[in-house]
Amino acid sequence: MNNGRIARIIGKVSVPCLLLGLLFFAASLTPSLIPRGPAVQGLLGGLVMAIGYLIGQIVALLWRAADLPQLSGRPANFLTTVIALPLVAFFLWVLGSSLRWQNDIRGKMGMEEADALQLATILLIAFTTSAVAFALGRVVAALFRLIRSRFYRVMPPRRANVLGFIAVVIILFVVTRDGIVDGVVTGLDESYETAQELFENAPSPPGDPRMAGSAESLIDWASMGKPGRDFITSGPSSEDISAFTGRPALDPIRVYVGRANGETPEARAELALDELIRQGAFERDVLVVASPTGTGWMDPGSHDPVEYMHGGNIATVAVQYSYLQSPFALILETRTGLEQATALQDVVHGYWKTLHVDARPRLYVHGLSLGAWSSMHATNMFRLLDDPIDGAFWVGPPFPSAFWNHVQNQHNPGTPWVLPEIGDGSLIRYASHTADASEAAAEWGDMRIVFLQYSSDPVVFYDPRSLWRAPPWMRDPPAEDMTEHFIFMPVVTQFQLALDMALSFGAPPGHGHAYFAEDYIGPWVQVTAPPDWTPEDTQRLKAHCNVGYQLGCANGQR
Repeated sequence: MNNGRIARIIGKVSVPCLLLGLLFFAASLTPSLIPRGPAVQGLLGGLVMAIGYLIGQIVALLWRAADLPQLSGRPANFLTTVIALPLVAFFLWVLGSSLRWQNDIRGKMGMEEADALQLATILLIAFTTSAVAFALGRVVAALFRLIRSRFYRVMPPRRANVLGFIAVVIILFVVTRDGIVDGVVTGLDESYETAQELFENAPSPPGDPRMAGSAESLIDWASMGKPGRDFITSGPSSEDISAFTGRPALDPIRVYVGRANGETPEARAELALDELIRQGAFERDVLVVASPTGTGWMDPGSHDPVEYMHGGNIATVAVQYSYLQSPFALILETRTGLEQATALQDVVHGYWKTLHVDARPRLYVHGLSLGAWSSMHATNMFRLLDDPIDGAFWVGPPFPSAFWNHVQNQHNPGTPWVLPEIGDGSLIRYASHTADASEAAAEWGDMRIVFLQYSSDPVVFYDPRSLWRAPPWMRDPPAEDMTEHFIFMPVVTQFQLALDMALSFGAPPGHGHAYFAEDYIGPWVQVTAPPDWTPEDTQRLKAHCNVGYQLGCANGQR
């Protein structure tokens, strides 16, 4: 292949567009919520550099289409130099500060600091990523020219340009949706269904007839799936609880219905209700209606402590809606989770309302991550007006959650976005790794709602509008595990936060999206008000959880 042909394939590189791409690359080196290693930084930098170049090309195309004046020759070169000089200065400043900024976040999260920036690795990966993106762009451009040339034969050029563009968009949509996306979804669903160990791979069912999945149970053990079986067979026994509290205790009731246990959300919800009634769950003091994460996982760091608090006099019910991990379920199976949580709350709350107020358990709803979103969606305030639940505890609510967004925007002026105050705190309070929701201007009312959210959790604080404006939390003084060196850059900040979401599941416990036992305990005390519970009991339970086992997102599939 001769040099002329290579030049035609690559096309003329636009220096102004390249400068915009380099600006985006430099901005990608600034810190966000989660620290980044060199490989991840290289991918991010290469991607945003390609996007910056593409934006520049689109602006130039629109400029030419509008027939606006264009500079050339010496004026163009002078303007390019004027723009390039401060850009180079900004790039060098960011390059010299990037390692210090990243280590600042690492230090605040208790992580080991990096010794070097590893710029060579970053540049190599960034260049490769940009080159691949550039090549894909050239392929799409070639496809457009090919289709447009066919349209030129039968219609005027302007109409051919418009229809050619529409045709390329349709082709790309069909290929990605019906080809790539469908293949990915099918593969993910099959792989995670295999991981559920359904049917022939299931272990022996429990021998205790009181347990869900036993021979006496209404729920088929093999169809329950591994997350459900783990939830049913784990957790503290009455002996464990008695050893901790020094008082007699009951075996907690746990009911779990797997996705394969019923054909529809309503059928699975009715099955869960029937099993609750069989086990006498409505005779306990506390009943928790929980929504699992995407794979159906139930975080032991949340459910074990609350069973200790109430001496085992508690029942918990959950129904699985997906086999996919939460990020995929959030995108691909959104309605499924919302419909399942709604069906479960409808039947449980509906039955609960028929019981005498003095002869029924206190009713709470709970969810983590995607489970928090579905639980909030299911908690229809209009349905609860005549006979409300006792409270809700939602952990790591994803940013699209409508109810969470509504509450966040009611925060008292002057209170931080990551840990706001709502009214006098008699209905809604917030907790984090530095606050347990115990402090408020007023005492609790009849209903208690607590949000637990870490200030460095991008699943909670990702903001789609960061495409063009700084997120609200970036304008506040930084929280304890946030950097003070945020620099907002349109488009780039959006991609930084999107990457943060993927990295947040592997953050150290107590940061990012890695919620763990110690931080659940205080909020559970506030929401459920266990009788005769003291602050000393809270500290003992935290120590017990930390010494006895390590809990949290890092130990389970989300």
